[in-house]
Amino acid sequence: MSVKTTAAPCLLALAVLFGTAACGGGTPAAERSGNGPRPPAGEAARGGTLTILSNQDFSHLDPTRNWTMPEMDFGLRYLYRSLVTYKAEPGPAGLQIVPDLATTVGEMSDGGRTWTFTLKEGLKYEDGSPIVAADVKYNVERSFAPELPGGPNYARLVLAGGEKYRGPYRDGSLKSIETPDEKTIVFHLDRPVAEFPYYATLPTFAPVPRARDTKAQYDNRVFSSGPYKIDTYDRGRQLVLSRNEHWDPATDPARKALPDRVVVKQGLRQSVIVDRLIADRGEDRTAVTYADVNGESFAKILTNPKVRARFHNEIRGCTDTLAMNTAKAPFDDPKFRLALQYAIDKEAYQTVKGGPASGTVATAYLPPSLSGGVPQDTLKIPPTGDVAKAKALIAESGVATPVKVTLSASTGDKGAATAIQESLKRVGVETEISTFDPSVYYDTIGDTARFDGLALYGWCQDYPSGSSFIPMLFDGRTITDKGNSGNVSLFRDRETMDRIDGIRAMTDLKAADRAWVDLDAAIMRKTPMIPLLWLRKPLLTGSKVGGAFGHLIWSGQFDYAALGVGK
Repeated sequence: MSVKTTAAPCLLALAVLFGTAACGGGTPAAERSGNGPRPPAGEAARGGTLTILSNQDFSHLDPTRNWTMPEMDFGLRYLYRSLVTYKAEPGPAGLQIVPDLATTVGEMSDGGRTWTFTLKEGLKYEDGSPIVAADVKYNVERSFAPELPGGPNYARLVLAGGEKYRGPYRDGSLKSIETPDEKTIVFHLDRPVAEFPYYATLPTFAPVPRARDTKAQYDNRVFSSGPYKIDTYDRGRQLVLSRNEHWDPATDPARKALPDRVVVKQGLRQSVIVDRLIADRGEDRTAVTYADVNGESFAKILTNPKVRARFHNEIRGCTDTLAMNTAKAPFDDPKFRLALQYAIDKEAYQTVKGGPASGTVATAYLPPSLSGGVPQDTLKIPPTGDVAKAKALIAESGVATPVKVTLSASTGDKGAATAIQESLKRVGVETEISTFDPSVYYDTIGDTARFDGLALYGWCQDYPSGSSFIPMLFDGRTITDKGNSGNVSLFRDRETMDRIDGIRAMTDLKAADRAWVDLDAAIMRKTPMIPLLWLRKPLLTGSKVGGAFGHLIWSGQFDYAALGVGK
């Protein structure tokens, strides 16, 4: 990275380049049952078909709307490339960012308010046409469009003039992104952001040619800049990818692109998927599961040494939470929300999710990977809850019980929702569970007019810093009417937002990391969400799948850049 700035932002930029652990930034712990990161499993050769067995369709493959970890992993490793990406390596090595479309991870100037990227030579789309800087600019502009809700909002938060810009369909070009030639793209920010190269790893910074943009329909047929292109896509049933013959591996050291074809079979029951992979017959020998292994299958896997050898269960840098709509009664009362912290039996929730193998009971929002490896516990609530304390707080709040509320969950989390329902029943809170297909769940609770009551929710780090966690979940300025992501609790608290701004302005990374932890503790007392579990990612492969490992950035999901099938 070329650094053209003063001393303090320079320190931040170097931390981005070499990894935040060098400055005490809390590199995610890399243990697997306490034994270190698991190396890639099995041998893989070039060729063959990799099958991905899934219980759901993708919510979004459009790079401007893609903001869930498994989908970002799939899209960024197979269908499109961003300016910067992560190494395809297990453990902490995978946290290092490397150039992708760009020649470097970015050049900083103007004290961190300007970032410049230069595209590599020889970059082409699936039809052989060149990838140009204007295409990256256009996709970043699309991320502002209300017609395309739900994607990463980092660009909207930092680009100069972004607070009033409504995307290319309404407002044309955004002046704070310049493309002086086909190879150069310059971003002008409204404040110094030394972490901007981390932002550039997101699908927001992938190219979309204006002539190929089909707006909301782009989800169905992405125009590939990656190693694979879409052959067929029958939504909810099957997606088939074949090689993009114009992808040049010489420009792309991150992606191995080993299979000739990738077939995603959707709409299957998760228990059936796991049973098929355990049986390991036919094409299932070259298959992997997309979604988590269901908890009730753990015993069948862990007691069979041959199957256990194909089981991966990496830590995720994620926190499962119970979100509350703080804009509506009774959740607009902080004391009532705090009471629910004490009411939840997190051990019962953990048991339904699969026991300790599924994750650790969470006592803070930040996972330990973002709090220096040390779990935080502000409220000191027993894992099974404290019913007497919860009832006392409800009485102090003045909320009359019994009170009836709704609880939203995806269909795969019905059992987990039932565990929450039973916990709340103990303190006079009656819940009606509403389930939604996983492919529409986040869009449903992200519609502020539809979300009412409680919802099971989770958040994973977008990059290894508390700044990718706390502001996303609790900054009231990030809330949008539709496609609302992160702050689904609709938490608008001036004290919290002022502290977020103060921490973002810090130039000492160690102090900022500590400040995020302290702010986590302060927000826990206000309880817009209830942390439930710090998660692991239980996944299973067939016996002829090679190169499998859970990537720390992709929340423990298999890194699709490395997967292949053996002969």
